[in-house]
Amino acid sequence: MQRSLVWLTSTALLVAGATTVAAPLGLPPVPVPDDNPQTEAKIMLGDKLFHGGLNSSNTMSCDQCHPNASNVHPETYPKFQQQLGKVAVLGEMINWCIMNPLESEPLALDSPDMVALQAYILQERRGVALAPGKH
Repeated sequence: MQRSLVWLTSTALLVAGATTVAAPLGLPPVPVPDDNPQTEAKIMLGDKLFHGGLNSSNTMSCDQCHPNASNVHPETYPKFQQQLGKVAVLGEMINWCIMNPLESEPLALDSPDMVALQAYILQERRGVALAPGKH
């Protein structure tokens, strides 16, 4: 069975018993957890959080630096992030932004809010070819 969904560039996708989705560019199918499918509700929550719903202590929001999730490049993760000093997944970079420009507490990488933020970002970047390590 295949599901239509947006790419999630996270190790959370690699679970036993997952369905698969066709990958672009002739890559092998990507496993998708049956217990965590991509949904319109997740994308909508991510949109709200991205545009000011994180309640940052300094009133910053993600879209002030990244309008419509531009310049986020989720298709390039995992990759080395100089700010973190290591190879990181998208959620770790989101947390860097939450802790630094937004001056707020980081989210658990598997929290509903983190999943929703990634869902929104990936929805905005849909159709962009995967390029891990780029940028």
